[in-house]
Amino acid sequence: MDTRRHPHAGQPVRRQGPVAAQARIAVVLVHGRGDSASDILTLADAFDLPDVMWLAPQAAGNTWYPYSFLAPIDENQPGLDSGLLVIDDLVRMLEQESIAAARVVLMGFSQGACLAQEYAARHARRYRAIVGLSGGLIGPPGTPRDYAGSLGGTPVFLGTSDPDPHIPFERVLETEAVLTRMGAKVEVRRYEGMGHTINDEEVGVCSEMLVEMVNDQAPMTNQ
Repeated sequence: MDTRRHPHAGQPVRRQGPVAAQARIAVVLVHGRGDSASDILTLADAFDLPDVMWLAPQAAGNTWYPYSFLAPIDENQPGLDSGLLVIDDLVRMLEQESIAAARVVLMGFSQGACLAQEYAARHARRYRAIVGLSGGLIGPPGTPRDYAGSLGGTPVFLGTSDPDPHIPFERVLETEAVLTRMGAKVEVRRYEGMGHTINDEEVGVCSEMLVEMVNDQAPMTNQ
């Protein structure tokens, strides 16, 4: 693999939880700029859901793409396309392990949230859920959002600060509108003065979502 074109190729993927045959759902958990797969995976401990498989990919140099998610898309290449390919490889791998996209949650924080949401829009289908914590669709203002396909009722949770130094709320609202138009069921929560972080309420909301999803989905061994 040419790492000049795919800089994130060969980076480790941290796993936690049961193997595919015993998992009710899988969560692809994408870290933010300057963070790591190991660090973001501590969220799994906060949720304490033993029936969930967690997959956290690692970005080369701890950064998925070099500039703001609002920069011209070409300026963030090849990192941006490489990061999207990492997520696609994981979704395809889960399908091979009999976990269809309808049982996969795409979740990320900051740069990872942007990447997860952009991937879902570009690869529209029914996911178990999409969770964007302080993120939005990628590209400068005026970027065409003519994504093809439908998200088929996928629940989406978008949490953000008011204000956020990195994520304009206008982009979160644009993301809400685009994903809604694509058939998702989107909830946005805006937290005054939170800063660029994840708060306890967001963890609680996500935990409730995941518990409901786990209870709705029988493990493969029972199907």
